[in-house]
This record gives sequence, structure tokens and C-alpha cells, in this order.
Amino acid sequence: MARTPSAAPSVAPTLAAELELAAAVAGSGGGAGGGAGPWLVAGCDEVGRGALAGPVSVGMVVIDPAAAPLLDGVRDSKLLKPAVREALAPVIRDWAAGWGVGHASATEIDEHGLLTALRLAGNRAWEAAAATARPHAVLLDGNLDWLSAPTQVDLFADPAPASYPFDASGARVTTRIKGDLACLSVAAASVLAKVERDALMATYDEQEPAYGWAVNKGYGTAAHRRAITEHGATAHHRRSWRLTGTPPAPRERQEP
Repeated sequence: MARTPSAAPSVAPTLAAELELAAAVAGSGGGAGGGAGPWLVAGCDEVGRGALAGPVSVGMVVIDPAAAPLLDGVRDSKLLKPAVREALAPVIRDWAAGWGVGHASATEIDEHGLLTALRLAGNRAWEAAAATARPHAVLLDGNLDWLSAPTQVDLFADPAPASYPFDASGARVTTRIKGDLACLSVAAASVLAKVERDALMATYDEQEPAYGWAVNKGYGTAAHRRAITEHGATAHHRRSWRLTGTPPAPRERQEP
């Protein structure tokens, strides 16, 4: 079992859901890619959904759950300190059969709506991961499949791009509430997405130091909102969102 830096105490995620999903795919004759096993499962999670600035980012980690060992210390990224996440990231990359992180910019969020932006970021993560290991199924955190191509048009969103960078809808997508807590591949994906997004926000902070993005990561802290009031919104802000005033919903609370 791989040894990694100590993490915040919590119940360790397992590969039980990944093994169950791989067995279901095998029983149905295979998902995307077809053929015989091994049956590869991708854990998938997003970060940055509730931020006022910066991209929404999606991590994807592909594993063979029948062969992958458990990985010490990996938890949902929100439960880990930044230094622990950064130390775990290369361990996770080595552990995975394939991995990718995709981003959708603030401009894309404004133009197409949050769900379409999540799909864009998720397809970009899929494209990167599938270049090394194409998964037969995806285990997605939450209760909404925002990754697959929509079956009907969202009347409240702007028109989506004509095509996505990569169509992930060929793989079986299964949602799992609190998958980032229970499923090791999903927790690992959340760590990779969080590390990459935090690094991007630190870079943006160097360009626009007035907003404190290296600390708040683009989330709606009181100091961040005051800075927007004083200096105005930047190209990295989600201009279609309510950027100043009292935070409208708990989803905009800052992640660590």
C-alpha cells in the first residue's frame, strides 16, 4: 500500500463502488471501448462551481478497480490541507491508469451557463484521460449527470457550442451522492482538480493582486466582494453572477 503524507482524519474512501460499476459494465458486455476486460472506471469530480472568479474545473482519474491498490491519505479535497493535496497529486497521477483535468473559463460560464461549462470542462478532462486509458464507465460525484450530452435543450441556457472537444457520452455514467467521500477514484479526481485550479488562481492573482485570489481562490469572501466594488470586475470574473453585496447562497462559500 502506498504511503503518503498524513491527511485530515475521516473515513477512508474505498473502491467498492468502482468494483460494483466495473462488474455491471462487464455484465452488460462492456461500455465505451467494448471488448474484454480489464474494465476501467473513471472517478470524476468538479471544483470551483460556486466561485465568483476563475474557471470551473473537473478532474478525472481512470483506474482498473480490480487491480488498483488502496491509496493512503486520499480524501475529498475539501478535507485536506493545501500542502497535503499538493503532495498527493503526483502520487495519484502515478497510481492512475490515466488522468486529466479540464477547465471551463469564466467567459464560457457566462456565455453558456454553468451546467454546459461543467460539461465542457468534463469533456476536456475525459479527452486528456482517455488519451492514455479510455474508461468504460464514469463514476460522477453528486446526483446530476452533467457530463453526458443533454437529451434535451436547456431553455434557460445560452446555446451550447456546436460540438464538445470530446464526447464522453459513450461511456456509462453513474452518479453517486457524496462520491467524493466514499469513492477513492472520485476523491483522487477532486484532489487533482483542486490542485490545478488553485495553481491557476495563484497565477491570476499575480496578474490582478487586488482581489486576493491566491487566498480566496475566487470564492465570494467579504474582502473579495469589496475589492470587486472598489476595482470593478475583471476578465476572470463571472460577470453574469451577482458579484457584490451579500452572498446569495451557501454554494458560494469558500473552499479551503
